[in-house]
Amino acid sequence: MTGEIIDGRYQLESLIASGGMASIYKAIDLRLDRPVAVKIMHPHLANDEEFVQRFIREAKATAAITHPNVVAIQDQGWNTGGSPAVFIVMEFIDGFTLRDLLAQQGQLSTEDLLKYMTPVVSALAQAHRLGITHRDLKPENILISKDGRIKIADFGLARGGGLGATMTVESSIILGSVSYLSPEQVQRGVSDSRSDIYALGIVFFELLTGKKPHEGESPIAIAYKHVNEKIPAPSTLVPSIAPALDALVVRATAINPDQRFKDAAELEDAMQVIAASLDPSKKQLSLELDLPVRPVRAGSEKATGTKRRERPEVRIGNTVVERVRNPTVPIEVEEPAMSKTAQLRRKSSKRVRRNRSIALIILLALLAGTWYELSGPGAGISIPSVAGLSTSDATSTLAALGLRSTVASNVYDPSIPAGMVISSTPGGGGHLKKGGVVSLYISRGPQPSEAPTPTPIPTATPTGSASAATTPSSTASITIPSYVGMSGDQAQNELTAAGFVVNSIFGFSDTVAAGNVISQTPDAPASAPAGSTITIVVSQGSSKVFIPNITSLTQSAATIALENLQLRVVVKRVGKISSAGRVFKVSPAIGSEVNRNSVVTITLK
Repeated sequence: MTGEIIDGRYQLESLIASGGMASIYKAIDLRLDRPVAVKIMHPHLANDEEFVQRFIREAKATAAITHPNVVAIQDQGWNTGGSPAVFIVMEFIDGFTLRDLLAQQGQLSTEDLLKYMTPVVSALAQAHRLGITHRDLKPENILISKDGRIKIADFGLARGGGLGATMTVESSIILGSVSYLSPEQVQRGVSDSRSDIYALGIVFFELLTGKKPHEGESPIAIAYKHVNEKIPAPSTLVPSIAPALDALVVRATAINPDQRFKDAAELEDAMQVIAASLDPSKKQLSLELDLPVRPVRAGSEKATGTKRRERPEVRIGNTVVERVRNPTVPIEVEEPAMSKTAQLRRKSSKRVRRNRSIALIILLALLAGTWYELSGPGAGISIPSVAGLSTSDATSTLAALGLRSTVASNVYDPSIPAGMVISSTPGGGGHLKKGGVVSLYISRGPQPSEAPTPTPIPTATPTGSASAATTPSSTASITIPSYVGMSGDQAQNELTAAGFVVNSIFGFSDTVAAGNVISQTPDAPASAPAGSTITIVVSQGSSKVFIPNITSLTQSAATIALENLQLRVVVKRVGKISSAGRVFKVSPAIGSEVNRNSVVTITLK
């Protein structure tokens, strides 16, 4: 679409990037005569209402966040003339991605990581305060402009209270990068701010080590590892990593969401403590928004843009003094022989010195308070996670730390065996004084089936959902309807509400839309007691994909676009090319339909 004018206003100049959902062009806003970035949904998706709504949700999510480190949304609409197109207009960032930086440097030092990621975490903290989660954080979505400004982009998978329905995990696996999906997104299709923390933890790991923590032959294999294997400490690969930063990554990537930082604001506080420990002289009250620093010469009228106000002078003998407006104020005489030190002292007024003293006292008080709460007597005892332990093991674990425990309640839970701890208050990572009491919530196992009644007892919505059926036995069974063709989220929610354990697996289908159920076991109609396991196979979409237009992209950008479509990439080069080489040939040809996991050869020059 290069050269076309969108909505009579935005002239597309060149293709910047292309992914599974949309292409991004550098364009000129003809009305305001400024460069912009225009994101245009692929035509074959524009007829799908779900994709269009998700595309619009990205614009709303990003526009709701006012922060200097978030790519600003300027417009959204439908092209009414020329080629049909659904588009979003964003500010144009002239620079590169964090992925490009990582590819060039291999890994970052602790100082560089804090420099690049502090603005990112600050922006995400603002999003979390608004109830918006990004859900697709990865190095490709972190932009760095040539003048050093850092921006988060692509809230395409974002969700929030005012943004409509959430996106299913099945679609996230297609459109998002599975390497950064949290276990709860893969396992249950749910996410919140702690899921973003998990993704950030993976990004931290990758920046510090130069490698992703989990690799696999397919997205499903990687997702399985995220659910079942802990992310290793970065120091296992790079022993020189600071212990505090090592612990931060381990906490951020905990499999149990309760053990992570609750949101980006809490993560930001922890990063500030680490930054202070690495450089105690660093001012913790400064607001570093990665803005470029421009030197300004002291006393330069040209640099400040203001003129120095001249005050009337009067000469007394050989001494020049200033004439003041208020005749009641005594005139201060400046002796010509005044030393340089005395001149500086005179320029620093009492008010300035007082303000400096107050600022110093506040800073010392903040540092002392931080030490008291985090490392000193006020920190108390750090509570370990006891979820999943037996009651006796949890009690002994807490007692060894000088803490007492009490059983707050026993509740039914079909997924946790009886006698095991479901959760605690305070939870893992909290703090208590020695002798403090931790409340335990213990599982009673699956809830016993109720005695039969003369009439069926509905347990979910009437739209084909599961319901209890009367049987002559002492154990009630539940009728399982067919969920084939329905949303995987609906099947998961209704079957869980009916008391079943749901095992979701994924597969390709050319006839069932992504996110919907392909098949279920046992087949409907069937009946089973509460606590039984129901397996549903959820569609990942077609087993075939179309080769996107990746010509003129860098090797890194082209590889990412193809791998997001689950295609394997082979790179060829023509002649001697630099790292700035661009794709000029693709095989199979652009627009070709191929099977996922097929090999695509890109040629650079």
